[in-house]
Amino acid sequence: MLELLSSGLVSLWLEMAGLQIKPLDALDALAWQSSPGLVLAPDPNPASANTVQDYLKGLITSKLIAQNLTASQGIWMQSGPMLMANHEGTTPLPAASLTKIATSLVAFKTWGPDHQFETVISATGPITNGILQGDLVVNGGGDPMMVWEEAIAIGNALNKMGIKQVKGNLVITGYFSMNFQRHPLLAGQLFKQALNSATWTRPAIYTYSIMPKGTPKPQVAIAGTIKVEPQANPQQAVLIRHLSLPMRQIIKEMNVYSNNDIAEMLAESVGGHTVVQTTAAKLARVPEGEIQLINGSGLGPENRISPRAVCAMLMAMQQEAVARNLTLADLFPMSGFDHRGTLHARHMPVGTVMKTGTLRDVSALAGVMPTRDRGLVWFAIINRGNNVSGFRTGQDQLLQRLVQKLQVAPQIPAALTPHSTINTLPELGASSRNQILFKS
Repeated sequence: MLELLSSGLVSLWLEMAGLQIKPLDALDALAWQSSPGLVLAPDPNPASANTVQDYLKGLITSKLIAQNLTASQGIWMQSGPMLMANHEGTTPLPAASLTKIATSLVAFKTWGPDHQFETVISATGPITNGILQGDLVVNGGGDPMMVWEEAIAIGNALNKMGIKQVKGNLVITGYFSMNFQRHPLLAGQLFKQALNSATWTRPAIYTYSIMPKGTPKPQVAIAGTIKVEPQANPQQAVLIRHLSLPMRQIIKEMNVYSNNDIAEMLAESVGGHTVVQTTAAKLARVPEGEIQLINGSGLGPENRISPRAVCAMLMAMQQEAVARNLTLADLFPMSGFDHRGTLHARHMPVGTVMKTGTLRDVSALAGVMPTRDRGLVWFAIINRGNNVSGFRTGQDQLLQRLVQKLQVAPQIPAALTPHSTINTLPELGASSRNQILFKS
């Protein structure tokens, strides 16, 4: 903190945080240079705090919550080192899929943005006249996005090598999932189906219909059954090394759709939910008691995170992203830019990078919103109650009222500008991620 004070950054920030803010570029820098969660001063302008108080009163008057349940609602809003609003902000509350922020942060820190999981396809016998005289072996490496498109591309690669039939079994080893099915036997059945277009059912047929025109239909008929073995036989001949989408795209897809299975697999890849919990608290520089997890997805009210810790993790994520020439918008959905998944039917200010969370009696929203008068405003809103749709509407309205008070940013700041080449739809089923290693 002393280094921050002596650097003059805080005095510069506080000077610009008055009514004469103009240079958004300086705010961009301060948004990720200050320590996550660091608060040095309350906001001298009470507009934000008053807006939040009006919001809490509105929850009662609209009967979304009873008067005695305001303590179960959590809000934290911060800009740089300035605390703008706080209601139960340091209390761990059921955070639902805001838990995925912790999982995203730790997976990104552990693996980096370009990491790709490997799935290795091998054979236990020779290939004669298009027939593999043995088993086809899949050694999974933890790819959480092995889906129809990816498996179809692997089938086409096997065809390209001349393999059209497998006399033996399909053997599953390692950590393999298919279409988010993590049970290896069931995952193997789906993979076997994907390799042979003659056996496709409606989901595979639909997925193929939206793949690039001219994509071949794979024909790899496996005569045997599905077997699961603990590890691959070292005597096998490696046919294909399949690389997953890069980590940055996996994290973005997980957060756009709030996919629980991807979250659980990413959490397992770094050592499980206890590692996510302790590492996220360390990176966000908040007390570990403010992040209490039982899994990596947020399923279950036992996952509890304080609104302050949520904001601090998002700031830490921004730090990690910027250090790798990315922004938070490359890893989470942005209003006005992404039009898929959890952003559907939401009405947040343009340029808001966000993550939603929903359980039966929890509705949560967190992210960062660019404004003219306070630069980047980090926020976390956790609501408890049964009217989830009502809470969602109220959250969007709260952000809209805040941006009216703080004025719309004249442009999306560089600190939040997504990279268009990264944010296009992921290229599932790309043949370039299949490395053919065996020449028949």
